[in-house]
Amino acid sequence: MVHHLNWEDNEQPLAYLITFRTYGTWLHGDERLSVDRYMGKNIYGTPKIGPNTNLTRLMSDRRAGDEFILDGPCRETVDIAIRNVCQIRKYFLHAANVRTNHCHTVVTAQNKPESILNAFKANATRELRHLGLVDKEQQVWSRGGSTRYLWKPLHLDRAIDYVLYGQGDDLPDFV
Repeated sequence: MVHHLNWEDNEQPLAYLITFRTYGTWLHGDERLSVDRYMGKNIYGTPKIGPNTNLTRLMSDRRAGDEFILDGPCRETVDIAIRNVCQIRKYFLHAANVRTNHCHTVVTAQNKPESILNAFKANATRELRHLGLVDKEQQVWSRGGSTRYLWKPLHLDRAIDYVLYGQGDDLPDFV
C-alpha cells in the first residue's frame, strides 16, 4: 500500500489555530489586508481587501468606540481566562500567546472552533469587566476571528511554533 505524505486519514482535525483581535485595531483598507465577510468574499482563495486609506478612514469614523489595546494586566487576565476555558471544558491547549492587539491559541477539542473562539472571547471579556480592567461600554473584541483546522502533525507543530515564537519581540511579563 502506498501512503501519500500529503494525505491524513483523520476524521477530526488534530487541533485548531484560533486567532482573534481586539476592537478597532485592524480596519479594512489598512496595509495588512482584510477579508470582506459580505458578497461571498470570505471564501478560501478569494482576493482580500487591499490597502485603501479612504476606506480605512471611513472604517475608523464608523467605529462605535475607541480601539482597544491589551496592557499587561489585561493580557494576563485574557491568558488566564483562555486557560480556564480549556481546563473547564477539557480542551487541550497546546499554545497561547496574548499580544497587545490579538490572541493566538492552538487547541485540541471535539467542538467546532467557532464555539471555542466565542467561549474564549466571552470568558475573557467577563473577567476583564469583573476585575474592573474594562468599562462596561468598551467593546473589547472585533467581530469573528480566524479558525484554521490543523490536520497533520507537521501543521500542528508549525502552528505551535508560530504562536510561541513567531510573534515578534517578547512582550514584558504581565506587569
